[in-house]
Amino acid sequence: MSELYKLGVKELSDKIQSKEVSVTEVVKETFSRIEATDEQLEAFLTLNEEKSLEMAKELDAKGPSSDKPLAGIPIGIKDNIVTKDLLTTAASKMLYNFNPPYDATVMTNLYGANMIPVGKLNMDEFAMGSSTETSYFKKTKNAWSDKKVPGGSSGGSAASVAAGQIPASLGTDTGGSIRQPASYNGIVGMKPTYGRVSRFGLIAFASSLDQIGPMTRNVEDNAMILNAISGHDVHDGTSAKKEVPDFTSMIGQSMKGMKIGVPKEFMTEGVNPEVRKSIEEAIETYRELGAAVEEVSLPHSQYGVQVYYIMASSEASSNLQRFDGIRYGYRTENISNLEDVYVNSRSEGFGEEVKRRIMLGTFSLSAGFYDAYFKKAGQVRTLIVEDFKKVFKDYDLILGPVSPTIAHDFGTDKDNPVTAYMRDILTIPVNLAGLPGISLPCGFSEGMPVGLQLIGNYFEEEKIYQAASAFEAATDFHKKKPVILGGNA
Repeated sequence: MSELYKLGVKELSDKIQSKEVSVTEVVKETFSRIEATDEQLEAFLTLNEEKSLEMAKELDAKGPSSDKPLAGIPIGIKDNIVTKDLLTTAASKMLYNFNPPYDATVMTNLYGANMIPVGKLNMDEFAMGSSTETSYFKKTKNAWSDKKVPGGSSGGSAASVAAGQIPASLGTDTGGSIRQPASYNGIVGMKPTYGRVSRFGLIAFASSLDQIGPMTRNVEDNAMILNAISGHDVHDGTSAKKEVPDFTSMIGQSMKGMKIGVPKEFMTEGVNPEVRKSIEEAIETYRELGAAVEEVSLPHSQYGVQVYYIMASSEASSNLQRFDGIRYGYRTENISNLEDVYVNSRSEGFGEEVKRRIMLGTFSLSAGFYDAYFKKAGQVRTLIVEDFKKVFKDYDLILGPVSPTIAHDFGTDKDNPVTAYMRDILTIPVNLAGLPGISLPCGFSEGMPVGLQLIGNYFEEEKIYQAASAFEAATDFHKKKPVILGGNA
């Protein structure tokens, strides 16, 4: 096997465009790499080999085209994004046999860019979890250590990119599910502004929070993928009617004059000291690059987790009502009347964490408790949004850690879901406010990657990429590779 799998999106694109390699070679090597590593990693749920090779042959016959820089680039797809005629399970027994009759808009956009979706990636069931341990099918490992979780819910999307199975993947982020696994695996993960990328064809968890985004091994690659998947979509009522800029346009520009705020609430005693040290060193790097970095406050962000678990669970309890054993998906054999179809199909088809959130959400929406829980959570969400707006009046970006800790061992949170919920305390406020945020590698603790989070104002992803690329150019954290990718970590 050659070492094409070590290349990123831009590097592969240059080789395909110059005809140094054919798309067929790239795709064949991708599947060889997956075959060689996935027994250890367990990132993929379904492969799309036959169709991928057909697409590769067609692209080779046409020859490269400079207006399609992503043509022939393999990409992995999180398994809650529907793919026509390709099994889509959301990592749940409930959808173990679901072959969608249509493609999600992001898939249509990827095909339009001539990218090659090579398969579907493991995740927490219905994206509910932050370790990929709630998947019904597999236990995906962290690319840096098979004893550590890959994060979640986009754990398969992160681990597969970090391990060099694929140069890029799509994940989804409802409360940190792109940024946290990106941080745990030492890669770049962008959660775009809410509405920037169509949600049509994304199996809904919490509709006011979910957003699809790219995961790659460096910043420029990430911006290239976001270029391909962004844009207004008539099928999604929450899709923004905004022009899509070239997200790579500000990469490499100077940081001089940029103002960055560091919320004191993001740097508390609850953050692991080594993680905090990495973030403090990143702050110094930005000062050396010419940015002004100052402490700010997001006073209501401390309530983010509580607000999120009420609002997200309430939306989930509504969204998941469609899985009833009638139209598609899992249907119980244990039936003596119509009620059994509903109750037993759902009881047997959903995992523990999904049931927990459905019950929490149903309770929060129930007649006697709606005002005390759901309505109150909505009011506090507004206060969180206002906090961000105040800071963005004076600052270009907000900086902090992605997660208070590095990736933890498997089974750590098994008996304490609240501990697991608190791991998202630094990412959740971004989703509640609908803002864009990125994770990029900024250090190591106990041999595991630490992620730096940069948060931007609405629809200012280019500014985030500008700052992320400046940090990447000034440091070498993104060059460090896990053993599975030939590194010596």
